[in-house]
Amino acid sequence: MKSPFTGRTGASICTIRRCSAYKLVCYFSNWSQYRPEPATYFPNNVDPNLCTHLIYAFATMNQNKIAPYEWNDEDRLFPEFQALKKINDKLVTSLAIGGWNFGTQKFTEMVASPANRKTFIDSVTAYLRKFGFDGIDLDFEYPGSGAFKAEAASTGLPRLLVTAAVSAGKGTIDAGYEIAEIGKLLDFISVMTYDFHGGWDSFTGHNSPLCEGSADYGDYKYFNCKYAMEYWNDNGVPAEKLLMGFPTYGRTFRLSTSATSVGAPASGAGSSGAYTREPGFWAYYEICTFLKTAQVGWIEDQKVPYAVKGNEWIGYDDICSYKHKVKYLKEKNFGGAMVWAIDLDDFLGSFCNEGKYPLINEAATLLLCTQHNGLSL
Repeated sequence: MKSPFTGRTGASICTIRRCSAYKLVCYFSNWSQYRPEPATYFPNNVDPNLCTHLIYAFATMNQNKIAPYEWNDEDRLFPEFQALKKINDKLVTSLAIGGWNFGTQKFTEMVASPANRKTFIDSVTAYLRKFGFDGIDLDFEYPGSGAFKAEAASTGLPRLLVTAAVSAGKGTIDAGYEIAEIGKLLDFISVMTYDFHGGWDSFTGHNSPLCEGSADYGDYKYFNCKYAMEYWNDNGVPAEKLLMGFPTYGRTFRLSTSATSVGAPASGAGSSGAYTREPGFWAYYEICTFLKTAQVGWIEDQKVPYAVKGNEWIGYDDICSYKHKVKYLKEKNFGGAMVWAIDLDDFLGSFCNEGKYPLINEAATLLLCTQHNGLSL
């Protein structure tokens, strides 16, 4: 029987050469500035030629008005972020509002009345114009972009983009989204095809599997990129508006028995990364350090890698799984890829020995036909 620890596969799809007007949307997190050196990350660390769109995460909301979240957003981080467009004048920048710690109460109150919605829209329009953003990205269903069209007509400025990051979970989608309607209203939709499994589970599972696993049952059959993307598409969102989420991080587990395969019993999240400092969550550059002394396996039916050392188990993405995912999204004519997050890739190139931004560079090479490791596709 072939050992599961056979390294990476998929060389046959490594010569994808078709290029088109795909989007490569990369998030920047404003709390990455607080990570210890050398992982500290500011907007001036961003390669402005890597992604087609950059989204700044996150802003917040006070009294139905958009507001900064970090103390230095407006004075330092926003100006550094917008300065990237002086280097790449084709770069599109948006400001994200929401996030997993934001909750739903503020959004619920904002959409509760026409007056509250108008207050929000007016504040967003003025704020984006003031700080040079090209659009707003929402972690919530939004009532529409009509006000932004009217503002653009009256000022002569380009219309602000309205985009959203949405759930990949079928239960959340069914309960929280009018799919066909938001498909009409939004410029593009980023499906968060990650966090399918993590330390909250009682067994190991991959953070972002491309396909259903052979052992998946019940609702777990929905916990994969392919199902989520096609569900949004089949229920009314045009394929060209859908972006598939590509994580630059992995989810870790603490094994509770000697079993080490996907689906092995687990007793919670694994240890914190040295730089991200969150139990069960490791940036790609932290994963590379772990891989030096770990056993690496490949989940063939899900087209993703995992690694084991002692009682630590991690499901993550690498260059090969990115190749499989890009091949899939091209076959389905989706609009491109969304990356969470640019500050979690090996941006220095000093951890993984794969060059700077190895994962995002791979996505850019395959989607945009840009230079990658000195070679042009």
